[in-house]
Amino acid sequence: MHDFRIKNGRLCCEGVALETLARTYGTPLYVYSQHTITDHYRKLDRALGGLPGHLVCFAMKANSNLAVVRLLANLGSGFDIVSGGELYRVAQAGGDPRRCVFAGVGKTETEIRYALEQDIYSFNVESAPEIERIHRVAQSLGRRAPIAIRVNPNVEAHTHAKITTGTYENKFGVAIEDVEAVYARAAKLPGIRIRGVQMHIGSQITSAGPFVKAVKKALPLVKKLQSLYDMEFFSIGGGIGICHDPALESATPAWWRRAPKARAWLTPRRYADQLVPLLAPLGLRILIEPGRFIVGNAGALLTQVQFVKSTPEKTFVIVDAGMNDLIRPAFYDSYHQIVPLRKTRGTLVADVVGPICESGDYFAKDRRLAAVGEGDYLALLSAGAYGMAMASNYNSRPFAAEVLVNGTRHAVVRARQTRSHLVRGESVAEWLKK
Repeated sequence: MHDFRIKNGRLCCEGVALETLARTYGTPLYVYSQHTITDHYRKLDRALGGLPGHLVCFAMKANSNLAVVRLLANLGSGFDIVSGGELYRVAQAGGDPRRCVFAGVGKTETEIRYALEQDIYSFNVESAPEIERIHRVAQSLGRRAPIAIRVNPNVEAHTHAKITTGTYENKFGVAIEDVEAVYARAAKLPGIRIRGVQMHIGSQITSAGPFVKAVKKALPLVKKLQSLYDMEFFSIGGGIGICHDPALESATPAWWRRAPKARAWLTPRRYADQLVPLLAPLGLRILIEPGRFIVGNAGALLTQVQFVKSTPEKTFVIVDAGMNDLIRPAFYDSYHQIVPLRKTRGTLVADVVGPICESGDYFAKDRRLAAVGEGDYLALLSAGAYGMAMASNYNSRPFAAEVLVNGTRHAVVRARQTRSHLVRGESVAEWLKK
């Protein structure tokens, strides 16, 4: 599942003690396991072997660090991008823009032009007006833009409300009842080339059921479109969830005890066993767009305890990482295991909070933890996806550093931001200078 393990009383990433990394590079610090990323990508890629020509397009929004992108490019990955900036990162990391699909509901003319100049594989189109815009830009460049329309199948993914995308209450895609008409209009535009069809129903989905339901609902439409247009691919999106290993925590979390079926988690093999038989008869190239599954459990955020504060109501473990470093608990109420970097004795129940001036700046509430004190180090696990990618400079806090581990080797793959970086590009208007 991942390569974070307790060895001789110390939490390690592959062959490196995390305490060594914390002391060497400082905290807050993101640490990524190269072997975990590689293993997860290969397992998913192999599981889809029954779909000739399939392409795994890593969702850049999950983790866009150049080293992570280069690692995946070396493994043969394509990329799911949602901005011109992400496409630029792919190119800078040595990835192939021709293996990129460009999603997102608000693509600008500048981004569309850049993507066409980079010869991306396809735009995943979210609306009829977007097709018109892509057509105009393509015509101005004397090109035909490859597109796939994103079908909104109106299928509930049974995940967090902020990461479900496949119902009509969400801003994404074209309603399944309207898709044929939108394709018909697109087919008449000389600047458009219909290359495929796409859908994506949400994130952190932990059973095959929602995927199967969505694919079955879309298949009649896909087959009809296939008979009408010269389509190459069907993208079924991403969304495969990740699990957490309670054995690493000082006490088994209550949510695990209440969910005995959680151990029957969605693996690449279970995913493929359910979906490949449905998709293989199409004869189309199948694309998937996973992000969290590949990198989520491959990363940890290391942080140091600053104070342990007790009030008549609560105990607070105050750490040097904040919601600006990892916003998921504050934003999604997401669960991250919190593990000390070396074995301690005893436990305590506390809120783990950061230094940000917000009551929402927390990583856990009323969590039973290993007993820790000032100066101890903690790891927030499963932080490889939507961690650093969603970080901010709120409270004028510099970005954390990022380190990649490969066996016993480790390297900084993003330097810690300095205070001078915080004001780079800013200036004081002349009339304010006296």
